[in-house]
Amino acid sequence: MSDAIFTLDAEVRTDAGKGASRRLRHEDKVPAIIYGGSKAPVSITLEHSKLIKAQSFEAFYSHILTIKVGKEDVKAIVKAMQRHPYKPKIMHVDFQRVEAGHELHTVVPVHFVNEEAAVKKGGVVVHAANEIEISCLPKDLPEFIEVKMSDVEVGAHLHLSDLKAPKGVTFVQLAKGHDLAVVSVNKPAGKAADAEETETAE
Repeated sequence: MSDAIFTLDAEVRTDAGKGASRRLRHEDKVPAIIYGGSKAPVSITLEHSKLIKAQSFEAFYSHILTIKVGKEDVKAIVKAMQRHPYKPKIMHVDFQRVEAGHELHTVVPVHFVNEEAAVKKGGVVVHAANEIEISCLPKDLPEFIEVKMSDVEVGAHLHLSDLKAPKGVTFVQLAKGHDLAVVSVNKPAGKAADAEETETAE
């Protein structure tokens, strides 16, 4: 994937308010803000066409971006994105600064690998989570968490504690004592019912 997807050109925005934001959107620009770290928040504008293309890639949301603001290259991650309720338009973006040596909290997607192996065993794969909240240093930020399904048996349930976190990465909810479910391989409804009837008859 081209690094250009993770680089955005921005301009400092000096006007504020709904009216100013509305004018920017009419000019095919997106109001945004960069906050966090040791510096003050900065209001910026982005080109909508470039942003809408970049955000179509899953990795855009779990990657450290480079936002070029004047002569400064700001490292940041996406924290929130406001979309139009029915048009394919981005209304506003919140970026959080990323500073080397400072831990960051974010969410990354879950990639389930070899699901077909569980299906071939007669199971029905049910995702309980499609993303996981993590904390790590910027250098350790993964684009996704991989969950291998090839050895998961029918009737099994995987929780956060069953997953191997990448080096330097902590699962936030697990650290808080919440061992959340991630995925399960259930018996098909018909087979489950048949099994119950057999047990009852016995």
